[in-house]
Amino acid sequence: MIPSSSPLPVSRAGAQDPDALAAFLAARPQLFGIAYRMLGSAAEAEDVVQEAWIRWQGTDRSRVENPVAFLTTVTTNLALNVTTSARVRRETYVGPWLPEPVDTSDDPALGAERAEALEIGVLVLMEHLTPVERAVYVLREAFGYPYRRVAEIVGTSEANARQLARRARERLGSRPAVRADPAEHRRLLEAFAAATHDGDLSEFERYLAESVVARPDGGGLVHVSHVELVGVARVSLYLGNVVRKYWARADVRVVEANGLPALLIEQHDPHGAATSLLSLDVADGLVRRVFLQVNPEKLARYQGV
Repeated sequence: MIPSSSPLPVSRAGAQDPDALAAFLAARPQLFGIAYRMLGSAAEAEDVVQEAWIRWQGTDRSRVENPVAFLTTVTTNLALNVTTSARVRRETYVGPWLPEPVDTSDDPALGAERAEALEIGVLVLMEHLTPVERAVYVLREAFGYPYRRVAEIVGTSEANARQLARRARERLGSRPAVRADPAEHRRLLEAFAAATHDGDLSEFERYLAESVVARPDGGGLVHVSHVELVGVARVSLYLGNVVRKYWARADVRVVEANGLPALLIEQHDPHGAATSLLSLDVADGLVRRVFLQVNPEKLARYQGV
């Protein structure tokens, strides 16, 4: 399923203006990319894009000089509203939160030109930003909008937009919004996959940074740790237990998630099938963070892949 190509609703009049539809479809990949990065949820991003389409249908388009600019502003502000409510919901989220992964091999337009701020690790860090900081960061770093245009979209001054962008970068620890090396990711993922096959993670431990963090997301629907695990010993012990208890007879293969390789683990038992997605945050040849997504509500797009 391609997130940015779900069916469009028809207008209240029951018909679609071909020119309006063409303008919207041309902008749609960017609109979805903005909404997804701001929300960390493909489902919520789809809802935002659908609402933008409805508003576009109800707009006097003869007065719109630049459809992409108009739709970008509408989508960003809709996503800002959802982000504010989502932050409240995540305060009661069971255990650590991870974004809903997207299969960028199935939707290459999402990361083809602007892959920045798409990695799981960056989206997790962006949870520390305020909604407006997040919007400014996405527009500036992921889509390269000039500060003047960013200010217009979020309704602030250019000087304040610059300040918000600087504050966002500081909160992210000056981490550059660039893609990590997919080949390096794949090498480490394959090392982990080999370790799971052998049932012994001791060989994989040498790839873990001293302060490595494992962050599992079950959303209260799957039994996983409700806290992050920190340090080589704790992370290795935790992953080792998961491998022995749940993945011993699972199918493990490399897929693509958020523009980088990830491991899809499909566990089959008499009670049905369970899917897990393991992603790594890699720097300087070491695994800094391990993201384990097991929340079934966030893995629907990988079922049967």
